[in-house]
Amino acid sequence: MEEHLNKASQAVKALNDALDLYTDAMESIEIIDDYLVSDEWQQDYNDSEAGRLPKDLKCGVLSEDGIWNVVETNRELQAQMLEIVATHLRNE
Repeated sequence: MEEHLNKASQAVKALNDALDLYTDAMESIEIIDDYLVSDEWQQDYNDSEAGRLPKDLKCGVLSEDGIWNVVETNRELQAQMLEIVATHLRNE
């Protein structure tokens, strides 16, 4: 039982810490999601392709896949969290 308590305590703490970090990032996720479908992103992308941006400027955000992967993984995580909660509630 001590082993189960230790395992559960570590997992709950790690999840709590991760959820704090995730909650703090939610606004950023929403911002980049909106940015990807905006005229601003398209203009920035065009400027990058035309060489109008500084060569040393980090432009990972101009990779459609980069933003899409974060946003899609976020949606999948949200669905997973909902399923975990729903399963737990059904089992109570």
